[in-house]
Order: sequence, then C-alpha cells, then structure tokens
Amino acid sequence: MPSTIDHRPSTSSGAKRWLLAGIVLAVVVSLFSAQFNRYYLGVVIDCGISIILAVSLNLINGHTGQFSLGHAGFMAVGGYSAAKLTLVCSPMVPDSLKPLLFLLALVLGGCVAAVIGLGVGIPSLRLKGDYLAIVTLGFGEIIRVVVQNMESVGAASGLKGIPKYTTLGWTFALAAVTIYVVAALVNSTYGRGFIAVNDDEVAASSMGINPVRYKVTAFVIGAFFAGVAGGLYAHHKQFLSPTGFDFLKSIDIVVMVILGGMGRTVGVIIAAILLTLLPEVLRQFADYRMIIYALLIIGLMMLRPQGLFTLGQKKKGAAAV
Repeated sequence: MPSTIDHRPSTSSGAKRWLLAGIVLAVVVSLFSAQFNRYYLGVVIDCGISIILAVSLNLINGHTGQFSLGHAGFMAVGGYSAAKLTLVCSPMVPDSLKPLLFLLALVLGGCVAAVIGLGVGIPSLRLKGDYLAIVTLGFGEIIRVVVQNMESVGAASGLKGIPKYTTLGWTFALAAVTIYVVAALVNSTYGRGFIAVNDDEVAASSMGINPVRYKVTAFVIGAFFAGVAGGLYAHHKQFLSPTGFDFLKSIDIVVMVILGGMGRTVGVIIAAILLTLLPEVLRQFADYRMIIYALLIIGLMMLRPQGLFTLGQKKKGAAAV
C-alpha cells in the first residue's frame, strides 16, 4: 500500500504534463489550420469529436460495466443547447468576446446534458444489461422526437445558421481534457468504486459501496462530455438535424468502445479515429461504402471480440489505461 501511495503524485503530475502538452499542441496546430485542406481539416475535427464521445462512453460502458445506448441523445441535447445560445447571443457580443461565448455555450450544453443524464440515470440505472440498454435507447429516441417537433430549434427541417466557432484547437484541447478527467477519475481512490461495481456489484455492496451512486456519477460525467461534443459538432457542421442523432449514432459510439477494448482508454481513442476515418477512406466506393464498412466491423468483432487494442491487458486488477 505505501508504494502505491508514493507513486500517485508522480503519476498525477505526469498526466497533468501530458494534458498541458496536448492543449498547447492543439492550440499551436490550430494557428496554422488555415493552410490545411478544408476537407481533411474537417475530418480531423470529426476524429477529435469522436474521441470525446468514445472516451466519455467508455467511462459508462467500459469502466463501470453498464450498457448505455443513449449517448447520441446527450450529444443532441448539448448540441442544440449550445447552438441556441450562440445564435441568440452572438449578434450582441463583440468579436473579441466570442471565444468566451463559445466556451460558455459548450459548458451550458454539457451541463444541460448532465442534468438530463441525472434525470434518466437515477430511475434507470437500477437496471442491468439488456434492460438498461433498452431504457437508454428509448431515451435517445424520445430526445430525437422531441427535438423534431420543437419549432424553436428548427423542428424536422433542422437548426441552421450556427456560427463556425469550432476549430482544431478547441476540439483537441477539449479531447485532452476529457481523456485526462476520465483517466484521473478512474485511477483515483474514488474511481476504484467504478471498477468494483464493474467487477461484482454484490461484492461491492457488501464492502459498503453504493453501486447506484457510482453508476449515476459515471452516467452524469459521460453525459456532460457528450453534451460538450455535441456543442463542438454543432459549431463545426453549422447545421443540426434530428436525424443525425438517431440510435445508429449511439451504436457507432458503442462500436468504438467495444472495438477499442472495454475500459482501455488508449484503445478506445485509436478505435474512434479509425472508425471515423474508415467511412471517408471507403467513400470512393460510393453505394457500397456502408456495406463494406458494416462487413469490416462484423469481421473485426468476430476475430477480436475482446477488442483490437487489448494486448498486454491484465486479466485481473485495476482498469487498464
């Protein structure tokens, strides 16, 4: 035990240095982004948004052992909330303060998604496995239908005219923050509770751990970062449509987590990048693109059901990075 405690400060300081380096690198690269090809730049930003979504869902599905299919719903809530704020306030804010407005919009989107996640999580996270998946899937569809019938956010025709605030720097700086927060939380003393709940809820309860509390905490934090990703997505695409947040979007995010290896942060990041790039690589095959994409996913799942990036993972012990 003493050796574990002695190593924590150096590990924490090392993680903070990586976080700072990631943010600085993202900002520096963003300064030169105007010289990049706009198509490739957009794909790279999509990769960053996918990383935030996959890492945040990994906290729920991978580290805590739940099976949520409602991440696209949280993304939609965050995206529409952030976009509505900037649409209303942007004309009244000087250009020098618009980055601050954008940051405020992202935080608002994340907080609204977190509140919705809390409301959904408290009653539903007493369920397990398939039952929880069905409940969260239903929640995602409810969000989509509600948005589709709200005239204030464009209803079925979508929300148009969203300012272009998302940049490479914003995206990957927030991706670095997401990775750091999730990794630091899981590897903290409090975070051991997530691993305990994942391993055995009954044993965790007998040790005085409240499984519902840890599930709800993971759900709320995951929903917050999904909302932030939705805000980035809204100000990147400049258009939001309810059809972009259907259950297929949630399944895409779940596949990233499963393919990367449940609970494996590095693997999930790599899988998020690969599964974002793969449809673009297959775009030249036009009508057959999604068929080939689906077949590749099926093949990968059959050959590596434990995830592609689980080499060296311990069978017992704490969560892997």
